[in-house]
Amino acid sequence: MPDGAMFSVTHSIQIKGAETDITCAEDQMVLMAMEQQIHVPSPRPVRVGCRRGGCGACRVKVTKGDYTTQKSSRVHVTEEEAAEGYALACRLSPLSDLELEPAFLDPRRPADQDG
Repeated sequence: MPDGAMFSVTHSIQIKGAETDITCAEDQMVLMAMEQQIHVPSPRPVRVGCRRGGCGACRVKVTKGDYTTQKSSRVHVTEEEAAEGYALACRLSPLSDLELEPAFLDPRRPADQDG
């Protein structure tokens, strides 16, 4: 093995509603792994949008496991929701095996438009 070569640690990701589990490396985003492993015509259990954390289409709730997230818009996942396990799959990397459930919300209206 060449000097400096590194092994990528992978974890199993179980997504509620998916026919099969996927594997995801710690240095990979869950949404990217899902797109690579679940091919059309199989339905993807998590919506795909901008892939950069701005649209909220890939919102999920982590129900089991440890993970890290990269910066994303608080419009789609508030600090309180993040503390409850909500994240965007395009900004989510596993640190252990994960269990997820899709948690897409329709676009949120600003609070001042209630009436």
